[in-house]
Amino acid sequence: MKNNLIRATILFGAAFSIFTAFADAPDTNQVPSWIDHPLSLAETINLALQQNGAILRGKSDLQAQYGVVVQTRAIAIPRLSATGNYLYTTEVETAPYPGAPGAINNTWGATLQLTQSIYQGGQITSSLRSAKLTQAQAILDYQTVIADNLLQVRIAYYDVLQAAEQITVEDASVKLLHKQLEDQQRRYDAGSVPRFNVLQAEVAEANERPHLISARNNYRISKNTLVDLLGVRLPPQISQDVPLQLSDKLDADPYQIDLPIAIGKAFENRSELASLRKKQALSDEAVIGANSNYKPSVQLIGQYGARNSELLSDDPGFVVHGASAGAQVSWNIFDGFLTKGKVQQAKAQQQGARVDVDNEMRSIELEVRTDYSNFIEASETLESQKKVLEEAEEALRLATARNGAGTGTQLDVLSAETSLTQSRSTQIQALHDYDTARARLERAIGINIMQTNGK
Repeated sequence: MKNNLIRATILFGAAFSIFTAFADAPDTNQVPSWIDHPLSLAETINLALQQNGAILRGKSDLQAQYGVVVQTRAIAIPRLSATGNYLYTTEVETAPYPGAPGAINNTWGATLQLTQSIYQGGQITSSLRSAKLTQAQAILDYQTVIADNLLQVRIAYYDVLQAAEQITVEDASVKLLHKQLEDQQRRYDAGSVPRFNVLQAEVAEANERPHLISARNNYRISKNTLVDLLGVRLPPQISQDVPLQLSDKLDADPYQIDLPIAIGKAFENRSELASLRKKQALSDEAVIGANSNYKPSVQLIGQYGARNSELLSDDPGFVVHGASAGAQVSWNIFDGFLTKGKVQQAKAQQQGARVDVDNEMRSIELEVRTDYSNFIEASETLESQKKVLEEAEEALRLATARNGAGTGTQLDVLSAETSLTQSRSTQIQALHDYDTARARLERAIGINIMQTNGK
């Protein structure tokens, strides 16, 4: 339920990111406004859509591909060109007879020409199809960039949650061991236990403190990693321990899908595979384009020009102007096998594009199978930990009671405390692994966080 709500929240942000692909990147060297309140996963992903460096680079690549689309369509659009010339000369002609006009010292001319290709061996319609395919492929590639980086953000978010929970576990363990030390110290002062018990409790507490220190360091690092994925370069006034807080918790929302269905959805949804299919279609159009060089090309031409005429008047201001229209046909009868080589190259690339599609399908199937297996493992591990924590807490209570009654030993208590800490850590790790495995499986299937249907 929560994952579906997150996807619904993110959908608008993802669409906004695609349709604002040409917007300027935000200034990321200022204190972020979100630093003062806890971030939900949905808010975090929306920030990544706006500021993540790889996603911003993907926008630039998308913009560049749109430029390629415009170039590809150019062959079908009329071309308008203008030419002009001016010549000044000091030469003087000898008059052939009395009264003949002298030399003109200034000559000029101007022409405006419109050219429209109407046939190029099928290349015109092929170029229009190629433009649509290129545009679709660019959007699919951008969706791949978004999906990959949102997966990284999700996992980084879960890493921060795990690190924060681990601090709680280690801190509780240190407090338990410190309480045990105080209890043994009181008993030693009362003469009921030997000095060895105190030393044993001190060593146990001292051995646990490095785990707490390590947990705090992991928390700092995981927060910095998440901030980096959000595309934020923190200013110097922000301390090493980034004051980042998250509002969501590690959970275990039920998620079920059969492996055959998962593979089928992956083949249907994965933008990488769809992009390669567009590439394969583009390679088909490239073969058509190469073969078009075997055929003639036809253009319609219309022009309007003006110039001065030295034959009619020696006045440079005397202008001759008018319009003309016509057609031209060109055909390379023999080009030194240039076209043959281009066709061979295009066909080889066409075959390579088909191989790429087959390879990607196998790669996607392997990825789905692997992530599905990892998700099953995480689910089973999480299920196995449901009662362990309760049993570990009960074992510690009994060990403490037995030790207080004199029927148990201090070693039993320390062992029970260690087991409880391990059980808590294992449960947190299991929750983290479950959420991470589910995120990876959804990405492998092609569902990802941007879609509204989590089934």
